[in-house]
Amino acid sequence: NPKTFIILLAGGLLIGFGTRYAGGCTSGHAISGLSNLQLPSLIAVIGFFIGGLIMSHFLLPLIFR
Repeated sequence: NPKTFIILLAGGLLIGFGTRYAGGCTSGHAISGLSNLQLPSLIAVIGFFIGGLIMSHFLLPLIFR
């Protein structure tokens, strides 16, 4: 399905942009940053989690129609 492919491609591009903008990947912030008690990493991880929940709420109904 081309629509599903475009949605997944856009999601991948947004993840790449977010990783670059946040200064690291989700795993790096969650494991290394939180173990060093870095406040920016805590904020980033909370943002990743909330963003994932919101996008799942909107994208899953589009993909699994």
